[in-house]
Amino acid sequence: MLLDPQAKALLDQMVAAGTPPRHTLPVEEARRLALNVIPLAGEPEEVAYTEDRQIPGPGGDIPARLYYPKHGGDGPYPALVYFHGGGWVIGSIETLDPVCRSLANGAGCVVVSVGYRKAPEHKFPAAVEDAYATTEWVAGNAAELQIDPTRLAVGGDSAGGNLATVVTMLARDKAGPKLVFQLLVYPVTDHYSANTASYQENAEGYYLSRGDMIWFWNHYLADEADAKNPMASPLRAENLSGLPPALVITTEYDPLRDEGESYAARLKQAGVAVQQTRYDGMIHNFFRLGGIIDAGKAAINEACTALRAAFAKAG
Repeated sequence: MLLDPQAKALLDQMVAAGTPPRHTLPVEEARRLALNVIPLAGEPEEVAYTEDRQIPGPGGDIPARLYYPKHGGDGPYPALVYFHGGGWVIGSIETLDPVCRSLANGAGCVVVSVGYRKAPEHKFPAAVEDAYATTEWVAGNAAELQIDPTRLAVGGDSAGGNLATVVTMLARDKAGPKLVFQLLVYPVTDHYSANTASYQENAEGYYLSRGDMIWFWNHYLADEADAKNPMASPLRAENLSGLPPALVITTEYDPLRDEGESYAARLKQAGVAVQQTRYDGMIHNFFRLGGIIDAGKAAINEACTALRAAFAKAG
């Protein structure tokens, strides 16, 4: 399919503005530029209230923001622990704020947005440790948070999707929180060295480049051997059985397309209930661009519908 006109307009604007390739920038500059995406999500939805917390973690306190749905009653609420994207290097609670508001209202749940430690200051597995510690904390403090621990999901976009997949494996293997769903939005599931067809076809010119992913991975991993670790590359895990049902969203013009779809296929083969949707004509990061790309709104609506169904089934 041809590139979506709204996505093309954004890419054309980036070229006209002389936006430098992400992987050519110092880390702090790349983080600063990531904040420019926030207004592209559209007008932030009003929620009942938000609460910023500091969660005890293995490397110190982990910042988190809780979003309570506007029309959710008094609770206890189902909950989604959400990990932001940004290649484990950029992105933050702030860059995901509009999306988390929409997910909270649309799915009728509390969204816990996690400010995990980022690379290169904190290499793998620091982000994984924070992601799992936060999920355990939410389950363990459910009563105080007005959360129903029997209706707990995890999710994330891009590198955040990677963290969500790993949290489900850790929860299974450590007899940790019982998770009822995983929302994976164009997740990173394998190291760039796999060099899939989508890495080759979409290497340049579609928002996320092959060079960006190499830059992210090189900042994230401390050792080349870590690339084979299923906690970094979950597609390489031997056993994907016993994991929670999933919605896996991918986009056509994205280096990560094939690994996300391969992960969905592996989950199905392992007996996990999976819904996999490819948004043809679309680019990476569209989930956060609902203010200028209609498909972004559609994907959030799809995610909310899937979450509501999972929570209803668990309830």
